[in-house]
Amino acid sequence: MQTNPVMMDPIERALALIRRGTEEILPQDALRKRLEQGRPLRVKAGFDPTAPDLHLGHTVLLNKLRQFQDLGHQILFLIGDFTAMIGDPTGKSATRKPLSREEVERNAQTYQDQVFRILDPDKTQVLFNSQWLNQLGAAGLIQLAARQTVARMLERDDFAKRYKSGQPIAIHEFLYPLIQGYDSVFLRADIELGGTDQRFNLLMGRQLQEDYGQEPQVVVILPLLEGLDGVQKMSKSLGNYIGITEPPEEMFGKLMSISDELMWRYFELLSFRELSEIATLRQAVAEGANPRDIKLELALELVGRFHGNEQARRAQESFIARFQKGQLPEDIPDLRLSCPEGESGLPVANLLKLAGLVTSTSEAIRMVQQGAVRIDGERLADSHRLCPRGSDHIYQVGKRRFARVRLD
Repeated sequence: MQTNPVMMDPIERALALIRRGTEEILPQDALRKRLEQGRPLRVKAGFDPTAPDLHLGHTVLLNKLRQFQDLGHQILFLIGDFTAMIGDPTGKSATRKPLSREEVERNAQTYQDQVFRILDPDKTQVLFNSQWLNQLGAAGLIQLAARQTVARMLERDDFAKRYKSGQPIAIHEFLYPLIQGYDSVFLRADIELGGTDQRFNLLMGRQLQEDYGQEPQVVVILPLLEGLDGVQKMSKSLGNYIGITEPPEEMFGKLMSISDELMWRYFELLSFRELSEIATLRQAVAEGANPRDIKLELALELVGRFHGNEQARRAQESFIARFQKGQLPEDIPDLRLSCPEGESGLPVANLLKLAGLVTSTSEAIRMVQQGAVRIDGERLADSHRLCPRGSDHIYQVGKRRFARVRLD
């Protein structure tokens, strides 16, 4: 039985809100102590501007920052323009190519334009870590590097795997977690947020703050959101993403394409509904309600957040008109295709070819680029999109070629 949030003590209510959807809070008791101090806390989150656009996976962390703002705390939105030129080695099996200054500045500007669709600009301080790291100089970097050992760095899972397999690790990659940790020292962060893949770096911030005589930050670790395939984390490079600047109808259609099970994960991590309300929706499905009707509510909420309620309503009406009112040919062929062994999905160009809707993958790519390909009635803009295993959609090429494809 869930406790009524209205009846909770303010600290308990804040803890419940912060804990929602988190993977881990380190250490738990320190978070309560910080909240009990009764002052606005300095909550840090860093973003390396490695890609020009944000997707719903990024908003898991941004939503949590907004919750901290709603509780009255100050957000330190840190754009890692200095660290982006090193290249984050997290999860990489090879040394990552650093970005140029021009790429970093271009992507950083796009980030700033997009984050305030979620965050309150009056309670957000946008910072660039080059402001203090450029001043650190060679001597400062050497002194910082002296605070850690190679053995400690090799405790990091991705570094350890590369070392054992003989994959090269460049010296500058060891600097990345140290510099991320030093950001927390310079900013005197009370709390830092990051994904599960950033655990080592976040804890480095705690250790360095202690080394510098500061009270170590509380670390709030958030899960990585699965993409449209329901398996791998959302990523532009994998083609399984939903961008927050995509047109309303395209965003709506992509959300409606996720599996019924993945829908609950999106509700938990992306929706602003109370958990009790989500539990009620889940119970309704268990008792026979159509999951698609519930998914319509999720898509309406998320599209409305980024495009406004009116645009979201129009996208919903357009979707319903196409798929719930039968505005499709009656003789659409039903096909079952199989993914290659070990793969979580099939590139859309390959699927269209196997379904007989195009003669080649190059034709498929060309048709996508011409705006002539639709999935469940939504125009497809990304020719590299991955169609996930287990998906069941209607694909259209041009005005007359249709197929309903189940991908096993």
